[in-house]
Amino acid sequence: MTTLPPLPMTRPKLTALARQKLPCSPRTIPRSQLIKEKDDIDHYLEVNFKGLSKEEVAAYRNSYKKNICVDMLREGYHKSFTELFALMEKWDALREAAKVRSLFWLQRPLEEQPDKLDHFYYYLTRAEAAERKEYFEEVYNNLYALACYFNNSEDKWVRNHFYERCFKIAQLIKIDGGKKEAEAHAHMGLLFEEDGQLLEAAEHYEAFHQLTQGRIWKDETGHVLNLLACESLLRTYRLLSDKMLENKEYKQAIRILIKASEIAKEGNDKKMEEEASYYLGLAHLAAGEYETALAVLNTYGKISTDLDDDLSLGRAYEATAKVLQSQGQMAEAVKYLKKVVKIARNNFQSLDFVRASTMLGDIYNEKGYYSKASEYFQQAYDTTAEITNIPLMDETKVHYGIAKAHQMMLTINSYIESADLTSLDYLLSWKDSRSDIAPDPTIGGSRRSTMESLYQTSEFSEEDLSGYDKSS
Repeated sequence: MTTLPPLPMTRPKLTALARQKLPCSPRTIPRSQLIKEKDDIDHYLEVNFKGLSKEEVAAYRNSYKKNICVDMLREGYHKSFTELFALMEKWDALREAAKVRSLFWLQRPLEEQPDKLDHFYYYLTRAEAAERKEYFEEVYNNLYALACYFNNSEDKWVRNHFYERCFKIAQLIKIDGGKKEAEAHAHMGLLFEEDGQLLEAAEHYEAFHQLTQGRIWKDETGHVLNLLACESLLRTYRLLSDKMLENKEYKQAIRILIKASEIAKEGNDKKMEEEASYYLGLAHLAAGEYETALAVLNTYGKISTDLDDDLSLGRAYEATAKVLQSQGQMAEAVKYLKKVVKIARNNFQSLDFVRASTMLGDIYNEKGYYSKASEYFQQAYDTTAEITNIPLMDETKVHYGIAKAHQMMLTINSYIESADLTSLDYLLSWKDSRSDIAPDPTIGGSRRSTMESLYQTSEFSEEDLSGYDKSS
C-alpha cells in the first residue's frame, strides 16, 4: 500500500474544537444527560471562549463527521458532500451487516476515525475543484491518493470505489499519451481479479498491455509498466487455464497458455518465459499430448538451467517424470524423480522431497519392488515427521504400511508354501511378535521365480525395471 504523508491541513477554530472532544458521544444518550451536557458546554464556552459565534458553538457540539459535511457544503463542494454522504451510508450498512454475521466485528464507526474523514475532505474537495477547471490529471491524482490510502483489507471496498472513479476520469486525460488510462486499466484488472471475475480482469489487463507496448513508462515505485502488464496477464491467463483444465476444456486452456507464453517472450523476461513454459507443459500433459508436453518441459528445463534455478529445474524434472510415467516409460521416470529427490534434498525443499519420494515408492510398489518402495515411503514419512506436517504424515504412513505389508506377504507365502517344520517355526514366531519377518535364504531357492527373487532384494537397476515394462 502506498504510504501517504500527513495532510497539510490548517484547521479553523471550530474544526479544532470539534477534534478536541473526540471520540463523540453515542447517539443513545438520555435527553436529560444531553441537556446537562449542553449547559456544561455553554458554560465552558462562555468562560473560556468569549465572542464565539452561534455556528462555532454548534461546531463544538456536533460530531466531527457532521462538521466535515457542513464545511463541505459551506465551501460549496456539493459533489464532494454527496459522494462522502453516500460512502458514509454504505459504511454504516456494511458495519451493520458485519455485526449480524459475526460477534467479533471490529470495524469502528467512521465518526471515530477523524484521520479518514480528513482524507476524504482534503482529497475530495481538491478533486472537485480541479474538475471544475477541467484539470483532469489533478482530479485523477487526488482520487488515486484516496484509493492508495484505503488500500487495506478492512476498507478495500472504498479503494475499489476510487479505482472506478479513476478509471472514468482517466478516459478524459489526453495530454499524457494514455499513461493514466493504462494505470487505470491495471487497477480495474486487479479489482476484478480479486473478485474472481477473471475474464473481465483479462480484458483490462490486455488493454493495459496494449497501451504500454513500446513505452518506457514506470510507476511510482520504479517498475516498468509494460513488464507489470505482462506479469498481470500471465497470472490471469494461468488462473483462467486452471479453471478450464478443471472443466476438461483442454484446447481452450492450451490456447490461452500459448498466448501467455508469447507475451512472456515479448516481455523479454526469462523468468516469466520459464513460468509460462511450465504451465503450458502441464496443460499438454493433462490433454494427453505427451510428446508436445515433453518438448515444452524440455524448453522449461533449459531456461531453468540457464538461470541456474535449481528449484525450477526440479519442477521440470518432476513434470517430465509424470509425462514419462503416463507413457509407461517407468525406468526413465525413475531417473528423473531421483534427480528431483537430490535437488530437493540439497535445497532443503522438504515438500518436494516428500512428493518425489512418494512417487518413486508408488512406481516401485506397483512393479513389485517392495523393498525399494518401502525405503522411499519410509524416507517420505520420516521427512513429514520432521516438519510436523500431520496430514501428509498420515498419508505417507499409509503408503509405507502398504509397501511393508506387500514385502512381508511374499516371505510369508514362501514359508506357507514350503510346508516344513522350520517354516512353521518362523511363522509361529512371527505371529507371537508381529515384527518384521526375514526371508530364510535356505528355503525355496528353486521354487521362486526370478521376479520373486527381485521382490526380496533391495538392490536393483533401472534396466531391470525397464525390462519388466517391456515384458508386461
